Amino acid sequence: MRTAFIGLGVMGRPMAGHIARAGHDVVVYNRTRSKAERWVGENGGRVAETPAEAAADAEVVLACVGRDDDVRAVTLGVDGAFTTLQKGAVFVDHTTASATLARELAAFAGRSGFGFVDAPVSGGEQGARDGRLTVMCGGSDADFAKAQQVISAYARRCRLMGPAGAGQLTKMVNQICLAGLIEALSEGLHFARKAGLDPQAVVDVISKGAAQSWQMDNRHKTMLAAQYEHGFAVEWMRKDLGICFDEAARNGAALPTTRQVDGFYAEIEAVGGRRWDTSSLFARLEGKAEGNA
Repeated sequence: MRTAFIGLGVMGRPMAGHIARAGHDVVVYNRTRSKAERWVGENGGRVAETPAEAAADAEVVLACVGRDDDVRAVTLGVDGAFTTLQKGAVFVDHTTASATLARELAAFAGRSGFGFVDAPVSGGEQGARDGRLTVMCGGSDADFAKAQQVISAYARRCRLMGPAGAGQLTKMVNQICLAGLIEALSEGLHFARKAGLDPQAVVDVISKGAAQSWQMDNRHKTMLAAQYEHGFAVEWMRKDLGICFDEAARNGAALPTTRQVDGFYAEIEAVGGRRWDTSSLFARLEGKAEGNA
């Protein structure tokens, strides 16, 4: 299939690589051209000068950028992909963005004769490299079916959750759960140390029971070693939680714990930890945040 990938950051670069290795033709665009040229040198394909050029001949265009404004720029901007997308093509947005934006872009796409799928991902950088991301999608059955043919190159699970915006709403649930899980794990490890227990021994036991989680399995060792450069950055988590709070204001959901954890992340940012990974909640409890800044 003829594809284009817009945004070759930490997530986009390996995702686009999996698409190329699956046998699809790939045109790439990145705001920093040197990154796109390096990707082509490693994977083949072609570099486009603009999102519009990347999308011009593609059947499926995928994007993974930073925020709502970035998505707007690469879709609706002067040189945006929506200016050249063919009728019948599908645009897939892997950015974690607002459900409001997803619905807006889906409506524009429908009027223009092409499809739109909001498809945020979970699994982090490691999941992108391993091709084992979880992808939650919003859109029509037909658009999802076409997009899934490409997404399958890097997803272990990909599911249509409902109409436009449903993928983003599902990702919000993911981030809400994640915030609480990481704080609970941080408090548990902190308690174990204060109680004079061997935290590693504690994890070895409780990770085989009801307290087990991906965070416990994959982050407890780095947390105990005060290493916070192994995952999703605090500043991006706060961006995602802000989206959750905006949506909660519209739908009436109460998020007291999530708001509290967001405040903890704000404290971490204040001492220079905005680029630490989200497990750095443990550093705050251990009183080591300033020492790691």
